[in-house]
Amino acid sequence: MKEFPAVEGAEGIATPRIAVILPCYNEAGAIVQTVEDFRRALPAADIYVFDNNSSDGSRELAAGAGAIVRRVSQQGKGHVVRRMFADVDADIYVMADGDATYEAAAAPRMVAAMLQDNLDMVVGARISEAEEAYRRGHRFGNWALTSLLKQLFGRSFTDILSGYRVFSRRFVKSFPVLSAGFEIETEISVHALELAMPVSEVLTAYGARPEGSVSKLSTYRDGWRILRMIITLYRIERPVLFFGFFAVLLAATGLILAAPLIFTYMETGLVPRFPTAILVTGLMILATLSGTCGLILDTVVRGRREVRRLAYLGFRAPSDFARRD
Repeated sequence: MKEFPAVEGAEGIATPRIAVILPCYNEAGAIVQTVEDFRRALPAADIYVFDNNSSDGSRELAAGAGAIVRRVSQQGKGHVVRRMFADVDADIYVMADGDATYEAAAAPRMVAAMLQDNLDMVVGARISEAEEAYRRGHRFGNWALTSLLKQLFGRSFTDILSGYRVFSRRFVKSFPVLSAGFEIETEISVHALELAMPVSEVLTAYGARPEGSVSKLSTYRDGWRILRMIITLYRIERPVLFFGFFAVLLAATGLILAAPLIFTYMETGLVPRFPTAILVTGLMILATLSGTCGLILDTVVRGRREVRRLAYLGFRAPSDFARRD
């Protein structure tokens, strides 16, 4: 097991406070095993289970296994992550799902990587041990969405949908969670990329769910929500490119429609097709407005990014855990 560094602090020897945070919704068949696995991997960590309206006794089972149980009434993983990040106080946060599919034994390696390189996020990139652990549709969807994110934002992770992540305190306390559902992992990834945070990935095993545990992920519904989130974040974070695309499209359409009118005018000095001329004028006005909106919003986004960066810098670095904010 990796040893975490101890440093001399104001009150003697200090070690990082680690919190394992587990979202849970109807995971009676897996939550006890998940808690026990992380207890073995990180004996000194506080293990929190945030129950999201489970009706199968998951909350009671988690408490019986020794976890600190909190309840979140708003349904959706994004709402749960928002509460976890707001309510839990620690130096390092280990987030995983409560379905016993993630490799708890890899947590010490991920925490050690964070402290060694002063990272703000370490993603557990999944390697499935069995075909049923990672369905073909989910595998293709993850690849497609990861590739799209890389094309739109210039860089990405190999597994943007992994729910197994280790966060620094300054990431958690400066991240404004806006998502409601499973698209939260995408929002987390884009936030780290946009602020150019130091991040890394560690390969981790991904196993099948225990018997009696059922996946809550819908391939098409949640895939669409994640795709919509990527497009929304692209519109928000890259307004020049987003609105510029529509400006170019509108302007090109207007020029194509205007070409015959220009040739006719050059030959006869007349503009006989007034409806087309009016349409071309409208398209060019819309193209100009779209491009102008992109430029204005880019200035706004730059200001927002600076504010987020300053909020992020207000918290200590991961390796400086001996200092309290």
